[in-house]
Amino acid sequence: MYFAEKGAENTQTCVELALKAAAQRKIAHIVVASGSGDTAKLFKNAQGVRVVCVTNAYGSREPGKARIPAAAREELESAGIRVFAATHVLSGAERGISRKHGGVSPVELMADTLRMFGQGVKVCVEIAVMALDAGLIPYGEEVVAVAGSGRGADTAVLLTPAHANAILDTKINEILCKPRHF
Repeated sequence: MYFAEKGAENTQTCVELALKAAAQRKIAHIVVASGSGDTAKLFKNAQGVRVVCVTNAYGSREPGKARIPAAAREELESAGIRVFAATHVLSGAERGISRKHGGVSPVELMADTLRMFGQGVKVCVEIAVMALDAGLIPYGEEVVAVAGSGRGADTAVLLTPAHANAILDTKINEILCKPRHF
């Protein structure tokens, strides 16, 4: 499905498509990007899948502080959704070095290449690799990844992630939905 525009107005449809695909294909894991926890909360009643919420690293907005509110984290975890905060695998330290010293790293080039399909596709790859590296999803299994181009969700991808140390072995198997104009 192609949404006419990017944005949070696509969130409910994106979540429904992700859940439907997981059920039809018997995919056991969904990874969802959520800074505030709001998008991840839409998966609280998901049946037959394990959900991982990947959120921003501590300090991403304010030094030493979590972006996701403590109450949202508690609500998600009490609903059985694992919440994982970490440095983004497709920016992290490389972005800090590039900002300070100029230039661009191979990882930043990879991120920009994935953005050619839309910000959500880049984030879907990123969060799946991050969840795999954290041991929150199994190696070698297809997962559904859900992300957006800002707030909410407008992109869902079926992919088989590889660990960050072999990221180019990641396979994007199917794009379930994304915005046409981004």
